Amino acid sequence: MVQTEIASADSGLTVVGTGDGLEMLREIGDGFATQHPEIEIEIPPSIGSGGGIAAVSSGAERLGRVARPLKDSEVQFGLIYLPIAKIPSAIFVHPSTGVSEVSSDDLVKLFSGEIKNWSEIGGSDMRVKLVRREDADSTLQVLRASMPGWGDLKFSPRSKTAVTTQEAINTAMDVEGAIAFGPYSKPLEEGLSVLKVDGSHPTDQNYPSAVTLALIYKDGSMDAQMEAFVDYSMSDKAHELIENFGGVPVTN
Repeated sequence: MVQTEIASADSGLTVVGTGDGLEMLREIGDGFATQHPEIEIEIPPSIGSGGGIAAVSSGAERLGRVARPLKDSEVQFGLIYLPIAKIPSAIFVHPSTGVSEVSSDDLVKLFSGEIKNWSEIGGSDMRVKLVRREDADSTLQVLRASMPGWGDLKFSPRSKTAVTTQEAINTAMDVEGAIAFGPYSKPLEEGLSVLKVDGSHPTDQNYPSAVTLALIYKDGSMDAQMEAFVDYSMSDKAHELIENFGGVPVTN
C-alpha cells in the first residue's frame, strides 16, 4: 500500500457509511483497538453507502464503508474499493407471526400484498405488516438481482419504508405481524425469527442473496492509521469475528 503523510494519533480514525454489517464492523473495531490502543477508532451510525462515498470523496473523512460496488463515476474520484466480507441478506419477522420459513413464491406474494394474513401460509391469524427499504438500499438491490421473483417485484402501497437497517430491525421487533429484510447477523436471531427461504437459512451455502461489505479510501491518501485498520480487517482474527457474525470473509 502507498504510504503518505501519517495522521496524528490524537486525530483518531472514523469509518463512515453503510449500516450493513455495522455491529460486525464495530466488533472488528473493538479488536483493532485492543491491538492498537494508540489509535482512537470510531464506527458511527449509518449514513448509507452513498453518504460514506460522498464523505470520502470530498475529503471530509479518510475511510468509508459501503455495501455496494462503486460506480464508474465514483471510481473516477480516485476511490479504492477493498471488500472484506460477504453478508447474507435476511428476511426476518416478529416472532408473533408463527412462521419460520417461506417459499420464494410466497415471499413475493407477501411483499406485493397478495398475502395479507399470516394464516394463509400456516402462521398466526394476524395481518401482515410490511416493512421495505428505499430503492437505493444495498440489500434490496441484491435481493432484486438474486432472489427469485424480486427483479420486478412491486411492493404493496401499504408497506412502511424504513430509511436505515436499524429502523427496519427495530420495526420488525416492535410491531406484531411485521416482516422486513436487511443484512444478516447472528444477533438478529435474538429478538426476531430469521426465515428460511425455500428451505435454506441465510448462512447455508445455497442461499442466493448476499451483500459485500467493503472499505473505501482515496487513492494516495493511505496513512499509518488507515493502513493498520485495513490490515487488521483482513487478518485471521477479523475473519474469525466476521464468521462469528454469520458473514463470509473475503480473501483479497
